[in-house]
Amino acid sequence: MNISYRTLLPYESKKYRTIRLESLEKFPESFGANYQDALKIEKFRMESDIEDQTQGRFIMGVFADDELIGICAFVKEEEEDTVGHIYQMYVQESFQGKNIGFGLIQAVINEASGRFNGVSIFLEVTDKNEKAYNLYRKIGFTEVNDDTAKKENESHTQLFLNTADCY
Repeated sequence: MNISYRTLLPYESKKYRTIRLESLEKFPESFGANYQDALKIEKFRMESDIEDQTQGRFIMGVFADDELIGICAFVKEEEEDTVGHIYQMYVQESFQGKNIGFGLIQAVINEASGRFNGVSIFLEVTDKNEKAYNLYRKIGFTEVNDDTAKKENESHTQLFLNTADCY
């Protein structure tokens, strides 16, 4: 089995939709969206971004041979070229625990820092998802020690990585 990482191409937007819905159905507590509500949405914003190849927004996919088995979104803040956010990190259960998620996050960081020199990346993780929290810390993310970060969502921890410090 060959594992590879790359940004999704326009013709893969439906594959993205399928795996995004799977993530919402299997891990509803990990994402800020609801599976039943998502089913009613004709086209997700990220589907359009994939189709249009929007510069400031991309979805990195991880593939086992030719099958999409994981996704991770990066969104640059519109008003700030040096700040972006990671969303929708998901690897199918049968591929978890094999360092594939680590590779996926690294691929997103590499792509984002290539597009936006010195970008600072933020993400949130549910407090119950210890495996994800530990993965992000292993990669180099640190907790944002800001009272407003915790007040916005009491059950999530916000993490930060400055790519200028990594490369």
